[in-house]
Amino acid sequence: MKIIFAGTPQFAASALAALHREHQVVAVLTQPDRPAGRGMQLAASAVKQLALQYRLPVLQPATLKTAEVQGEIAALDADAMVVAAYGLILPKAVLQTPRYGCLNIHASLLPRWRGAAPIQRAIQAGDAETGITIMQMDEGLDTGDMLLRHGCPIAESDTAQTLHDKLAEIGAASILEVLRLLQEHRLIPVKQDDAAATYAAKLLKSEARIDWRQDARQIERAVRAFNPFPVCHANFNGAAIKIWQTGLYKDKHGKPGEVIAVDQRGITVACGSDALRLEVLQRPGGKAQPVAQFLQATPINAGDSFSW
Repeated sequence: MKIIFAGTPQFAASALAALHREHQVVAVLTQPDRPAGRGMQLAASAVKQLALQYRLPVLQPATLKTAEVQGEIAALDADAMVVAAYGLILPKAVLQTPRYGCLNIHASLLPRWRGAAPIQRAIQAGDAETGITIMQMDEGLDTGDMLLRHGCPIAESDTAQTLHDKLAEIGAASILEVLRLLQEHRLIPVKQDDAAATYAAKLLKSEARIDWRQDARQIERAVRAFNPFPVCHANFNGAAIKIWQTGLYKDKHGKPGEVIAVDQRGITVACGSDALRLEVLQRPGGKAQPVAQFLQATPINAGDSFSW
């Protein structure tokens, strides 16, 4: 099939690689290059980098609402547009241009977790399962008919990064499956139950500041959900310490934020209920370190406190 692909981050690049193997990708849409890194140099998206490697035509419009851009897309005469974490709104004119419309690879089991951060919100909420939904796009926010759903268990140790990697692989396989079924006229669209929908709001850096008054389980889920971005952190002696990995400690003998034990396995901090053992930490300007290394340069003792 002749495919237009629209996507930006690494999650989308996995799908582009799969499509390139089995179909004719006639053009790739991705977000304009953005400043990145310490030098804030313009950097190409993961999708653009892969598209250039494959020598595919790349389009980077700031919007899809202009007649000029819509004309470029129409001229490609595509059978379908596949969209994965693209980041721009597709107007009605674009949605209706490809022969089979626009198909979205969404990283949740819709209608749960519509929106920008479905992977992180599923972990944060303590969901036992998430997955991939291939959806026929309409003008709403992830509201279109579902064409295929594949589940994925969320492990107790999953971070946003590890779950992302699992779902990227499932998403790539799923879109190929949908395109095969589409060619065989075997797809049966299923409408979403709007009453069961939940919204996965965009991540804010302010959410990553730990409030030790919360339940330890709630904080532990946030640590995993916000790894690798925006990374949970807490203040200790005026320094913002990033916390990359934790474990639950089913007891509590102190006030929220108080260090109740320190050993080579972790720094145990009292929470609103139960406690959290901090296992991998990072000082400002430093690297993430296991607690034994971290403590060599930053002594922390029982009775000390983290603030919020």
